[in-house]
Amino acid sequence: MFPVRRLRDALTRFQGKRVAVIGDLIADEYLYGKPARISREAPVLILRFTDREVRLGGAANAAHNVHALGATVMPVGLLGPDGAGDEVHALFRHAGMSTDGISREPGRPTPVKTRIMAGGYQATRQQVVRLDREPEGGISGPAEARLIARLRAIGATADGFLVSDYGYGTVTPRVYETVLELGHARQVPVTVDSRYELPRFKGATAATPNEPEVEALTGQDLGDEPSVEKAGRAVLERLDARLLLVTRGSRGMALFEREGPVTFMPIHGSDEIADVTGAGDTVISTFTVGLAARATPGEAAWLANVAGGVVVMKRGTATVTMPELLAALASDGGRPKR
Repeated sequence: MFPVRRLRDALTRFQGKRVAVIGDLIADEYLYGKPARISREAPVLILRFTDREVRLGGAANAAHNVHALGATVMPVGLLGPDGAGDEVHALFRHAGMSTDGISREPGRPTPVKTRIMAGGYQATRQQVVRLDREPEGGISGPAEARLIARLRAIGATADGFLVSDYGYGTVTPRVYETVLELGHARQVPVTVDSRYELPRFKGATAATPNEPEVEALTGQDLGDEPSVEKAGRAVLERLDARLLLVTRGSRGMALFEREGPVTFMPIHGSDEIADVTGAGDTVISTFTVGLAARATPGEAAWLANVAGGVVVMKRGTATVTMPELLAALASDGGRPKR
């Protein structure tokens, strides 16, 4: 589908690109336990605790993916003055990412998603339950003002902007207006991934909804490619965007261009998926860096498709590195598998 030389050339341009990632910074906590017995208090499984791990989630995972691909990431967001905020902040620093755009906000807890994982040391660990600790309400006026000030300072040198909205209130209308203003002034791509409020993010260069989100927006059942094309075009017009990249799970992706045709891309690699956690973050991160590196929309989308195919084979919230992406391209010459 795409000459592998051009795809590799695009990847070489990732280095040095500066991408601002704005959104909800989340702590992804994993608690691991080995099944022990059934409780006598209730018909539930008792797990013997074995380990705990915290990873970067939400916009923090998107930022981590941009960094792993060799670009310079500039995260912009809020963390609470709590233990979870300390851990996320430390993970950013340990990975070598800047924290200049991150504000610690009193009275606002850091969002935490806790996944309880059950399994022996040699067995595949399965998620038993997830517990979310979420901040209530939106962000304060002073917090918004500090966020915008940091965004303006960082965004003045950005080659692209990625908005990662998980519904925790970081990306207010004023924050998004600032992103659009900076993106238009610099003539660089602005991409959006929003879990619940995509229609309010009008005017972006591109959005990356999944198929169920498109179904919810249009009220249409996307049972075949013609229905996907009709619904995708409707969402593209509604958002006043130039590009729409719809992720379709085991059926791959569909790229819509305002001035071009729809391109259906089959899934890259195996459809025996290990874990889809955070895969959407990997997709939009790769797509955004690709556009910032002046790859064509099709090339950027295919690189995102390949990256998504790699990351879903990993357990838990994860990233894709440049060597992994190059190896995946080398395995099939940049062509989709039929």
